Amino acid sequence: MSTTITAPPATAPARRGGTSPRDSRRRKTLMWIATHSIAIALAIMFIAPIFFVALTSLMTDDQALTSELWPQSWHFENFADVFAKSKLLQWTLNTFIYAGLATLFMLLSSVPVAYALARFRFRGRKATLLLVITWMMLPPQVVAVPVFIIWARFDLTGSLWPLILPLLLGDVYSIFLLRQFLVTIPRDYTDAAKVDGCSDFKTLIRVILPMARPAIAAVALFSFFYCWNDYYGPLMYTDPGDQGTWTLSLGLATFKAFHSVAWNLTMAATLLVTAPVIVVFFFAQRVFIEGVTLTGVKG
Repeated sequence: MSTTITAPPATAPARRGGTSPRDSRRRKTLMWIATHSIAIALAIMFIAPIFFVALTSLMTDDQALTSELWPQSWHFENFADVFAKSKLLQWTLNTFIYAGLATLFMLLSSVPVAYALARFRFRGRKATLLLVITWMMLPPQVVAVPVFIIWARFDLTGSLWPLILPLLLGDVYSIFLLRQFLVTIPRDYTDAAKVDGCSDFKTLIRVILPMARPAIAAVALFSFFYCWNDYYGPLMYTDPGDQGTWTLSLGLATFKAFHSVAWNLTMAATLLVTAPVIVVFFFAQRVFIEGVTLTGVKG
């Protein structure tokens, strides 16, 4: 009895045109760069000035603003010199008080007004909304002189209170954005709350506010950033002879005027002023973008 031995199938030779895993990864990387080329270019364009300010702040006075972009030696003591030659801590505290109280007062006053414009049916509602939109287009410089005279009669000039107290009456920009978001919330939620016995105030607190958190966070960040960067208001109302009443924006402008030659110190002060805003936006960017997206113009 003969035994037939079958040879194993021959392995097909590798094709010459095949790609290795390394070439495949390289191709995917190049495709990703080509797809996101515009985003990468914009990111570099926005990050480059911050990178330049950071490098200049660590240079010597002689090397700053020269053709050498990389520091020959690292001088972290420039930041200590900024604190020694200015009232940066006091300006930071004043700015936090101004931005924090202004944002809090804005939310306390603007949210109920936006809720009323979005939910209540009353005579003159459309006219009130039109007035809010019209007031948004009015430059603050138009009413600067009469408003300054009013605060001067109350003896509040020379401080930040003329900038904080008006927000107890609401902010038209925040009212408009919040109203645009609140009209998108279905009425079934508020109707169900009223059936359960909730008043309008309880409906606002227990139903509307939790659902409007993204929009509230967005307008809060808008208000905080505006107050943090505000230069016109503190210049107009704070005491020019008392640096203890200044904010960071006003103090930074004065610091640049006195140290216009020492660009390393100027850049160090600029970096210290902008760092808190960058940190806040970095941690709150998801809520900020979501709120801006959801507060689109509707209704």
